[in-house]
Amino acid sequence: MRLTVIHPCIGRRAGDRSYIRTWQMEPLPAATIAGLTPKDVEVRFYDDRMERIPFDEPTDLVAISVETYTAKRSYQIASEYRRRKTPVVMGGFHATLLPDEVAKHAEAVVVGEAENQWQQVIDDARSGRLKKLYQTEVRPSLAKIKPDRSIFRGKRYLPVGLVEAGRGCHFQCEFCAVQTVFGATQTRRPVDDILAEIQAVKNDRKLFFFVDDNITSNLGQAKEFFRALIKAKIRWVSQASINAAHDEEFLDLLVRSGCMGVLIGFESLNPENLKDMNKSFNLMRGGFSKALQNLRRHRVRVYGTFIFGYDRDTPETFQETVRFAQSNRMYIAAFNHLTPFPGTPLYQRLQATGRLLHNAWWLDDRYRYNHIPFAPAAMTPGDLQRCCLEARREFYSWPSIIRRGFDRVNRADNFMWRNFYLINAMHRGDVSMRDGYPLGDESWSGPLLQAN
Repeated sequence: MRLTVIHPCIGRRAGDRSYIRTWQMEPLPAATIAGLTPKDVEVRFYDDRMERIPFDEPTDLVAISVETYTAKRSYQIASEYRRRKTPVVMGGFHATLLPDEVAKHAEAVVVGEAENQWQQVIDDARSGRLKKLYQTEVRPSLAKIKPDRSIFRGKRYLPVGLVEAGRGCHFQCEFCAVQTVFGATQTRRPVDDILAEIQAVKNDRKLFFFVDDNITSNLGQAKEFFRALIKAKIRWVSQASINAAHDEEFLDLLVRSGCMGVLIGFESLNPENLKDMNKSFNLMRGGFSKALQNLRRHRVRVYGTFIFGYDRDTPETFQETVRFAQSNRMYIAAFNHLTPFPGTPLYQRLQATGRLLHNAWWLDDRYRYNHIPFAPAAMTPGDLQRCCLEARREFYSWPSIIRRGFDRVNRADNFMWRNFYLINAMHRGDVSMRDGYPLGDESWSGPLLQAN
């Protein structure tokens, strides 16, 4: 049996075969699926971001992991294979959030995590009896997951090692699809399995990124992991919630285990906005000021993320937020508009109040990347989009980059300081590059072929 695994891109402009090259890292879900596939199945992998997909190459099954931003392109790819009578199976976050929509474009849909279901999908494909829906209510164990990175050979990815230590998050932020998909729960891999995976790829990686939705969701388990990670002697970064910044033992273990920085969702400086997000815990035990003070004392670099578009945000909110990020010398920061992902409490609230501008914005031909798919309360959609761009331009201006670069925390590690200017320059170049980018390939023509 032959299996083709596809990682779809977001889209392409009409007549342009190239794609945005920055931040192209190994797509870990593809390697995880390859690792779950029986060894007697021939696996081929194609990354739509960097190579043409050979649609005429013989294969028995195509697997596509679908995210909301890649849904339109995924359906185009599926149509090409369906035109050639090749069955397609789709999974991923979007398939779990909107299985009925995805089922229109695939012979089979995997809802939820694949670990307990992929063997059955392969068995049914071999016998020509694929079911329309594969779904389990039980979260699988993450023990013995072994991503097959051999599928990445010959492809030019950033030299960052992506490793999954845990999956899911206990928090229930209104805008977050993670809590919808995983039901505000988290599962973790056995520590020995993670260390073995790191050891296997350690020589080829200068930095590791733990892709966990929130590596600090369970502080007790995180501490156990960091104690074991100390002996691996690696540099790593990950995503964390701000509550961890108030635990001294945790911060000590964080640094000793090789942590170079954490992504923290500050989201808003307005307490009422945080309350609406169901994220008031951001203000616990002294709030942002105390948390950042603790992180700086331990020389942990911060990637701060901020979201704009909640009801109390105005054009003045942006300057205040940029100044906050600059004055705290954040290594990098993101200034993003609120995005209502399907299935989230946010999407349901905006839909119920008639504030969505496109019900399925990810499929609407009028929608482009960075466009605002809802009506904000205190500014126009155009103002929200413009102010986000201006905030990014200000934070990634050369004077801002230089000031932050000479901060004692940002230059505390030679490796991270050497890469500071490269990383910030890449973000600077990215500010306008993605603005207005289409979802789906604009050069693709023909109807989307729907599955029976």
